[in-house]
Amino acid sequence: MLDIEFAELTDTGRVREINEDAIGHVLPSGPAQVQSQGWFFAMADGMGGHDYGEVASQLAIKTALDGFRKIPKGVMHVSLLPRLVQEANTAVYDAGRTTSLHGKRMGTTFVACALRFDSAVVSHVGDSRCYVFRNGRGTQLTRDHTVADEQVRLGILSKEDAATDDVRHVLMRSLGNELFVAADTTTVNILPGDVLLLCTDGLHGYVPDAAIQDILQRNSDLDRAAAALVAAANDAGGHDNVSVQLIRVKMVERMGLYRGRPYRLL
Repeated sequence: MLDIEFAELTDTGRVREINEDAIGHVLPSGPAQVQSQGWFFAMADGMGGHDYGEVASQLAIKTALDGFRKIPKGVMHVSLLPRLVQEANTAVYDAGRTTSLHGKRMGTTFVACALRFDSAVVSHVGDSRCYVFRNGRGTQLTRDHTVADEQVRLGILSKEDAATDDVRHVLMRSLGNELFVAADTTTVNILPGDVLLLCTDGLHGYVPDAAIQDILQRNSDLDRAAAALVAAANDAGGHDNVSVQLIRVKMVERMGLYRGRPYRLL
């Protein structure tokens, strides 16, 4: 049966006055829910400053967590997560246009990861990321929905130039900007020992991937690793809010699919 351990931490940083990041999770209540529902982790990085960026991120997380708690038994995560992202988008979009918020526009990035059996499904909008670290090597599972990342894909900018370009934080996609949003969704098979990292750009925007990997290798305890990652972001200037969620896979349940239904592999 799938078994995991996790740690999460969010910090305002050294420059911002408020924390516009929000994080949350839903844990199975017992062995039956481990198989029927699994685990769910989500993170959002609000935009808009005093135009309620913190409201947007908290609302997106609450909407997604509430939606996951209500899922029917056995629903496939790969179809569920894009739906939860759209529900979060609708909530933020509607809230940004209510009279209580004076019609101010607000938005947020969003990344979520759901784990069940022997797979993890990741769905995201914006530049909050998810990585998987296996055998000491890290792989980014998401791609940033930014102007800079798009220019790299088109060959206009090199990856090195994009890291310092003025448009590296300009988003092409976020929650709350339009009534409908397209989330990128991917599925990865997980193995015992894998560590998944969800983080906002307060971490990956200031701490290189190699340094993140080194911190995880030097800190086997997830709580210490999360604290070390946040400390590294603050040591780099703490220019932004920073949030991390670390999920270590302890045991997996190998499964196959037959006509859309999972079955245990011997």
